[in-house]
Amino acid sequence: MITIKSKTEIEKMRVAGKITGLTLVEVSKHIRPGVSTAELDKIARDFIKRQGATPSFLNYNGYPANICASVNDAVVHGIPSKDIILKEGDIISIDVGAYKDGYHGDAARTYGVGKISDEAARLIAVTKQSFFEGIKNAVHGAKLGDISAAIQEYVEDNGYSVVRDLVGHGIGKKMHEDPSVPNFGHYGRGVKLASGMTLAIEPMVNVGEYDVVVLDDDWTVVTEDGSLSAHYENTVLITKGKPEILTLYDEV
Repeated sequence: MITIKSKTEIEKMRVAGKITGLTLVEVSKHIRPGVSTAELDKIARDFIKRQGATPSFLNYNGYPANICASVNDAVVHGIPSKDIILKEGDIISIDVGAYKDGYHGDAARTYGVGKISDEAARLIAVTKQSFFEGIKNAVHGAKLGDISAAIQEYVEDNGYSVVRDLVGHGIGKKMHEDPSVPNFGHYGRGVKLASGMTLAIEPMVNVGEYDVVVLDDDWTVVTEDGSLSAHYENTVLITKGKPEILTLYDEV
C-alpha cells in the first residue's frame, strides 16, 4: 500500500533526511587511500548516533553494518570490513539510512578515491545526472514510469546500462515501502504520483552490461562482467510543485 504522508510526518522525514544527507557529508571527508571501509562505517555510526538517530541498515534483514560500502565493481550492499582498504583510483559507493522519531531517510553517493580515471569520473557524473533527469518527472499527477524512463534514457544515451535486478522504493515508517521505483521503464505507465508520496530514487549504473550477481556473503552485489558501477540516491517528496529532495545536503 502506498502511503501519503501528513504534514507532521513530512516534517519528521525532513529531519531523518537531513541526518542522512549530513552523514554522507561526514563520511566523504574521510574517503582517501589507506582508509578501510570499516573505519567509514564507524564514522557513519557515530555521527548518526550523535544526532539522536539510529542507523537504519544495522540488522535490517540481518545486514551486519551501519552503511553499505561498495567498491569498484560492487553495485550495492558491500559489507564494510577492516580488510577492505581503499587505494588510489578506486571508486566507492556509500549508502546510508538514518531512523529518527519513527521515520527513515535513505541516500547514496559514489566517490572517487584520490585521482580516478576519466571513465570512472564520467560514470559517477552520468549516474548522478540520471537521478536529476528522473526527478524532473517526479511531480503530482505524473506516472511513476516517467521517472524510470527518463533515468534509463539518459543512462543509455551516454553508453552505460541500468541495473535491472535492483530498484528504488517508497520510504517512510519502513525503510522499504510501496511502490517499487525501477530505473528503467516506459513513459506514461505505472502508478500516478501524488503530493505527499516519499520515494527513494536510486539509479545504479554500470559501465558494462546490466547483469549482476550476489557474492558468497549473501549481500554484496557485483557486476557480472567486472565493470565499474556507480550509485546515486536521495529520498524525494512529491509535491504540487517541484519535488523536494530531503537528503541533499552535500551539493547543489
